[in-house]
Amino acid sequence: MKKLLRKLSKVITHSTKYSILQPNSPKRGSDIVPAGHFPVYVGVDEDRTERFVVRAELLHHPLFLELLHGSAQEYGYDQTGVLRIPVIVDVFERVLESVKLGESYSCLDELLGHSVSCL
Repeated sequence: MKKLLRKLSKVITHSTKYSILQPNSPKRGSDIVPAGHFPVYVGVDEDRTERFVVRAELLHHPLFLELLHGSAQEYGYDQTGVLRIPVIVDVFERVLESVKLGESYSCLDELLGHSVSCL
């Protein structure tokens, strides 16, 4: 996990979509990734992948940590470039909304209303 976080701190890239977590976000297509933010590709299909820029604070949130764990399982810790999260874009947006609203879900299954208990 530490390796992944170190790589994230070195990533400088273009961004085409800003998350709801960033107030006063620049227009779509901006080349700037603001300080304290990082870019992430979200999607399970190459054709349905979207790019977000999210606040670094999100790295400490349990739901986002679960997404990072899924990314590490899918791509390993040696992936280069922008972080990729293999989850449906709608689910990622739901995570962002939950964080914004201060909801306290402890895992994705709970957030999505699945009847599976969180570990």
